[in-house]
Amino acid sequence: MKYWRGYLIAGILAVAAWALNQFAAAHTQLVDMVYPYMTRVLQTSLAQWSGGVEFCLWQLLLLLGIVGVLVSVVLMVVLRWNPIQWFGWVLTAVAVVHVLNVGLYGMNEHSGSIAQDVRLQTTDYSVSALEDAASFYLGQAMELSSQITRDSSGNPKDADFEKMAQQAADGFKTLTYEKHYAVFAGSLLPVKQLSWSGLYGGVTGKTVALTGEAAVNPDVPAVGMPFAICKEMAHRMSIARDGDANFAAFMACTANEDTKFVYSGYLMAFRECYHALASLDSANGKAAFKRVEKLLSGRVESDLQTYNDFVGNTEFSDDSVFLLVNWHIQTVVIPSQEEEADKVVLFDPLDETDERIADLLRPAE
Repeated sequence: MKYWRGYLIAGILAVAAWALNQFAAAHTQLVDMVYPYMTRVLQTSLAQWSGGVEFCLWQLLLLLGIVGVLVSVVLMVVLRWNPIQWFGWVLTAVAVVHVLNVGLYGMNEHSGSIAQDVRLQTTDYSVSALEDAASFYLGQAMELSSQITRDSSGNPKDADFEKMAQQAADGFKTLTYEKHYAVFAGSLLPVKQLSWSGLYGGVTGKTVALTGEAAVNPDVPAVGMPFAICKEMAHRMSIARDGDANFAAFMACTANEDTKFVYSGYLMAFRECYHALASLDSANGKAAFKRVEKLLSGRVESDLQTYNDFVGNTEFSDDSVFLLVNWHIQTVVIPSQEEEADKVVLFDPLDETDERIADLLRPAE
C-alpha cells in the first residue's frame, strides 16, 4: 500500500480540484457574490510580497522544482528507490499546486461576465453591428497612428518597459475612481518582465496567481505592449477569462491619457473585430469583411502586421468581440442616435414664428 500512497493523495487532490470547478460552474451567482473580491484582496497581498524582487518569483520556483525532480531521479537510482512510489509523490506535488491554484484563483473562470461589473448592456449583435464596430475602432486607430513616435522607417519606437508598466496604472485609476468600476480595484503594482522570453514564442504575457505576479513578454511589439501590460494587470485583478481580460485591457488603455496606450487599445479592439469578420462564412459576412478590408491601410496596416507576425495565428476571442461590439453600440451608436433625435424640431401649430405656419395660412392661388 505504501507504494500507492502518493497516487491516492494525488487522486484525492485532483477530485477536490474538479469538485471546486463543478461547484463554481453550477453556482455562478453565489461564487460571483464573494469569491472575486476575496481573490482580488489575496492577489494584491501576494503582489506586494512578490514585488520585493524584480524577477518573476514563480519562474525561480519552477526552475527549483525542475532541478528538484532531476536531483530526485539521481537519488532514486543511487539509493534504489522504488520508481513507482517516486512517481506517485511527484504527482502529489503537481496535484497540490493545481488544487491550490483552483481554490485560490481558478474559480474566477466561472464568475459572471465583466459586462455586469462595468454596467454594459449586452445583446446578440448582427453582422452590420460587427462591421460598424470594426470600422469605428479602425477609424480611431488610424486617427491616432500619426501621433505615435516612430523611427525613420515608420515603425513605432520601443518605449521604456518600466515607464509603461508604471503608466498603465493611470487608466485603471480612472476606471476605478472616476467611473466607479469596483472590478478594477486591485493591485496597481507594475508588471514584471518574463525571463527567458525566447521560450514563450508568441505569448504576450503570463499571470501566476500563486505568487500574485503579472508578467509580460518584453519582445511584444511596441504597438501591442501597452495592451499586453493592461491585460496581465486585469488577470491579476481576478478577471480570469481571457475575453474579459482583453476587454478590460481595452478599457484601461482607452482611459489612459498616454497616446501609446489609447492607440494600442483601439488597434487591438479592431484586430479582434476584424478577425471575427474574417471568420464569417455567410455572404453578408464576407461582403462586410471586404468593405472593412478596403479601409485598412497605411501605418495601421503595417503595425497590425507587425503584431500578427509576433503572435502568429492567434484566434480571436468570441467573448471579447461580443463585449467590444456591445460597448460600441452603447457608448457610440445609441448616444449618436439620441443626439440626432434631439435635433428634430417638432411642429408646433401655435408657434407663429414657424415659417411652416405661414405656409399653411397663405391663401391658395
